[in-house]
Amino acid sequence: MESTGDHDWIRGCTLPDNTELQERMLKTDQDIVIGDRCRIDYGLWGRKVVVCEFSRINGSITANGDVRIDNWCEISGDVIADEDAYLGEGVKIQGKLIVRGDLDIGDNVQIERGFEAKGWISIRNPMPVIVYIVMYLVAILGIEKEEELDSILEKLFGDEETPAGTPLMIPAGAVLDMQTFSVPGKMVIGSGCRLHGNIRAGSIAVREETTIFGSLHAQKDASIAPGVVIHGDLQSAGDAVIERGVHILGSVSCRGLTLHEDARVDGVIRAPGGLKIERQ
Repeated sequence: MESTGDHDWIRGCTLPDNTELQERMLKTDQDIVIGDRCRIDYGLWGRKVVVCEFSRINGSITANGDVRIDNWCEISGDVIADEDAYLGEGVKIQGKLIVRGDLDIGDNVQIERGFEAKGWISIRNPMPVIVYIVMYLVAILGIEKEEELDSILEKLFGDEETPAGTPLMIPAGAVLDMQTFSVPGKMVIGSGCRLHGNIRAGSIAVREETTIFGSLHAQKDASIAPGVVIHGDLQSAGDAVIERGVHILGSVSCRGLTLHEDARVDGVIRAPGGLKIERQ
């Protein structure tokens, strides 16, 4: 699996359309893929849920399909899978495990409140999650050759509309606590999302009609699509684009700003590189 390399393809973060980041739960109708060495202070609710190694989830995991948890992860709540579950070596679940399908379980797994499995139970180390994710993305994105994965994911994190069926992807090393959603690389937020908390990322693109109850901080550029409402500030070390019908209840600070005449900013605008007003 040479193409997994240093996992360039999971350095970006994408939240599918209609994702909700609630007070205690990150919820989507799509699959969820969590990179390695993440700390997520929310529960996860999705179609399938995949967690890479050495990550900690401070909440419960609920999946309408399979759950795959890689080696040495820790889950502070329950794990519920409507289909199969795969637990790697050293996984620790502080709650209970409920599996309505088959269970593959590795060595040294701890489940503090017991488990229920309706199907077969196999005690073996399942396929490494990183290998599974590559196979999964090749299948879900309709790729014929694994070598095409990098170029396809470049388009996925581009400025165009996020394809339907795209998984919720959290990159390696991300930290989601109750105050800040922080990822090291680019973040793409789909349309119709409702997110609570401040967001920090390398660069940020927000799709149409999304509402964010917090501030946005981008280390590079930021783009805000029509109809977005931000209950906080927008700060960008690079350039920012704010399109028609956007409402920012706080201030905007960036290098250069392109602002649609029908957008509204309640606070102060700071753009030392210049301000361009777009009219139609």
